[in-house]
Amino acid sequence: MAVFSIIQKSQLEGAKRLDAEYYQPEYLDLEKKLDSIETKTIDELSKSVVSFGAYSLTSYLEWQDSGVPYVNVGDIHEGYIDTSNIKHISEKVDEILRKSRVNNGQVLLTMAGTIGNAAVAHNLPRSMNANQAIAKITPIDDISPYYLVAFLNSKYGQLQTQREIVSSVQANIFLGPIKKFRVPLFDKASASAIENKYRDFLKTLEHSQSLYAQAENLLLEQLGLKDFKADEDLYSIVNFSEIKLASRMDAEYFQPKYEKLLEILKQSKPLIGLVKQAKRRAEIIPQKEYSYIEISDVNAGSGEVTSNSVLGKELPTNAKIKIEGGELLISKVRPTRGAVTIIPMDWKKDFIASGAFSVFDVSYPMGEYLQIVLRSLIGKLQMERPTTGTSYPTITDADVEHILIPILPEKMQQKIAKLVRESHEARKKAKEL
Repeated sequence: MAVFSIIQKSQLEGAKRLDAEYYQPEYLDLEKKLDSIETKTIDELSKSVVSFGAYSLTSYLEWQDSGVPYVNVGDIHEGYIDTSNIKHISEKVDEILRKSRVNNGQVLLTMAGTIGNAAVAHNLPRSMNANQAIAKITPIDDISPYYLVAFLNSKYGQLQTQREIVSSVQANIFLGPIKKFRVPLFDKASASAIENKYRDFLKTLEHSQSLYAQAENLLLEQLGLKDFKADEDLYSIVNFSEIKLASRMDAEYFQPKYEKLLEILKQSKPLIGLVKQAKRRAEIIPQKEYSYIEISDVNAGSGEVTSNSVLGKELPTNAKIKIEGGELLISKVRPTRGAVTIIPMDWKKDFIASGAFSVFDVSYPMGEYLQIVLRSLIGKLQMERPTTGTSYPTITDADVEHILIPILPEKMQQKIAKLVRESHEARKKAKEL
């Protein structure tokens, strides 16, 4: 059924948008709600609202393993900055890009990619820099950045963001409309309660990250990999027989770092020797609604998973794998991102996974142990080696099945798995706050 709005000519005065999308009923209802309470604009509540904007200077960007953290749009989620896969730049480049530095207490809002995700620059350990598609809002002294982020991530903040998105080649939002976003002004007690709730969320999330870091450190220490250096060498010397066996002759495949890792993993078994691959195929009914899991639904930073409701007739052709709850999903596309997740046990009815995953039936504690191994350098390096393709690197089910999994004493595996599970539970609790 068609959805339309009838608006007065007076409502168009000063408007820069005449498209019907801008005047959807939900946006007009939002205006009425905000008109009925006291509000101020982001511009009025801020000392500054800026982004880096000097695109010509991005040519100086060169990633390195350590240095000044550089926040990209994909690192900002609803309420927090995910630093697990963050890139780094040198201090020299940071100085060149000094106008895009991030300071503690600033509000970061994504202007491209997943538009409208907001987070507070919270307890930064050192200097940090940010992508040009991130707005940096510096609130005035009597406005809490935590309160501001809580509102921007709320339904009414998100509606204002969605309304102002423009799309030509790539969807984005500009600083001008962001400055005009309206924020409710509640009494101090209410605003303080909202801020405290948000701080509790961050504290619980940090506890989750700490537990996961403990688990990964314990794993790497047990294997003597804590200080493993995956350096790139300029050349490798190999025998012709090795080239023939691998069916590869590119220098990248024979980087010494791979053999160095395999040498350490002598006490190991291939993944397929520990768990069974799930090959359940779903019979898709065109008019039925399914919960579909694709690659982008797995958070590479945290290992969390979400799903989307999709009609059977609209599912991609590779949407084939029936999910029954508890499976381990491993992305075969850009595998070194670490998109490895465990499906919640209650995801049993009408869940479908993309064929771009390798799927295995697992149970606790093996599932949690495998997840952390595969998301660590142990799994990432082994998945990196067989990748084919440059812009869209992929691996096969066979590549995944032959990943070597270190066999630690059972009690140690259980200890590591317990920390991983506690990390997941803490993250879930944080999302419920």
